[in-house]
Amino acid sequence: MSIINNALSGSLAAQAALNTTSQNIANLQTKGYTRQGVILTAVAPASGTYGAGFGVEVSKLIRFSDSYKSQQLWRANSDLGMRTQSQPYFTQLERVMGDEQTSLSNGVDQFFRALNAAGVDPVSSPLRQQVVTAANAMAQSFNSIYNVTRQQQISISQQRDAMLPQLNTLSANIARLNQRITEAGSLGTNTSGLVDERDQAIDALANLVAIEVLEQPDGTRSVSLRSGQPLVAGNLSGTLAMNSASGTPVLELTFAKSVFGLDDTKVGGQLGGIGDYEKNILNPLQQSLVDMADQLAAKVNTQLQAGFKPDGSAGTDLFTFNATGAGGILNITPGIVASDLAFSAAAGEPGNSGNLQALIGIKGQSITLGSIGSVLIGDADTQLVGKLGIDSGQNQSLLETATTIRQQSEDDWAATSSVNKDEEAINLVEFQNMYQANMKVIAVANELFDATLALF
Repeated sequence: MSIINNALSGSLAAQAALNTTSQNIANLQTKGYTRQGVILTAVAPASGTYGAGFGVEVSKLIRFSDSYKSQQLWRANSDLGMRTQSQPYFTQLERVMGDEQTSLSNGVDQFFRALNAAGVDPVSSPLRQQVVTAANAMAQSFNSIYNVTRQQQISISQQRDAMLPQLNTLSANIARLNQRITEAGSLGTNTSGLVDERDQAIDALANLVAIEVLEQPDGTRSVSLRSGQPLVAGNLSGTLAMNSASGTPVLELTFAKSVFGLDDTKVGGQLGGIGDYEKNILNPLQQSLVDMADQLAAKVNTQLQAGFKPDGSAGTDLFTFNATGAGGILNITPGIVASDLAFSAAAGEPGNSGNLQALIGIKGQSITLGSIGSVLIGDADTQLVGKLGIDSGQNQSLLETATTIRQQSEDDWAATSSVNKDEEAINLVEFQNMYQANMKVIAVANELFDATLALF
């Protein structure tokens, strides 16, 4: 009887819908899970004027997903990764350089203040010793901040070394999932779980490096860097590595035997964040510190060489400069004592302070720093800290924007794809009612059949 067949198809369709609903509810707290649903289609009658039809069938399972929203989610994660990764370095450097006690400004000011104090009595041993002490303290301020920049460079290198294997593993996983999805799809198996796993891997990859994702007709997804180089195509994946063969580490992508050189300041994500900070903020700042120490030491030493010590002998260097940074970029000359300071402008005149006044005037002289150009020695650190503050503030603002956009993207994705427990509860009741109604129809059909048999 068609009434039984119709009701049976209805109960089976209700069971399929209940199974899908239960799967959604079971994954209510599963990160990245995309809710599913069933599409029910009426089965038309084969022929006949009075045939209503042959029930219902589940034509397919669907995933509630929106490709545009997924793309926005991944792009937002790349921007968030880039800004998040560099902000701690900005914060540390700002705190160190802005500290009133250990800043370069304080060290330079104390040094020239000691020189000014010595002008009261140029032959006073205590006042001269204060100059030596202040010179050493200033040198240590340079070394302390230089060491912070050096440690940041080491930390960035270590972070990069840790990120690249993660990135390569994620790329390989996406390629592997592409293959599994293709194979499962060819067998008619539901691939929603595999697609969710792949989307999670893509999202994690996007946090490390900015990517573009393209859906292919066979269900696979191709992934490329934002600059266009291929990272994943079908079941093939590329690898990123640092090549130091030229002496300067260069980021390279190897894909299908082709090698692409990359600018690590422009790859986006966490990898691009630390690359951009290192090359455009940290390295120029460090070089400015080195240049400032070099030029300040040279000016002071040159001026001292033009003067005379209390015993009438020619002046000697107060500072030693080391561009490599080994043992510090700036130190006072080993063994120097207060009586070695050549404050006199004339031999045999210990009380003469002509050369001392010239030394004091150095603070108002100009030096050239790569990151800010020509600047007075007394203003150099203030301008370096000011520029750092501006750069840090811009990054912090972009970080806040990226955080907001990522949250909005997550909310947009969730509105379409995540499980809504209230909606699923309604579905559960509706499909349960559908199942019970169809079972009631089957019971009625059985009663009719039994009544018909009883007539004979």
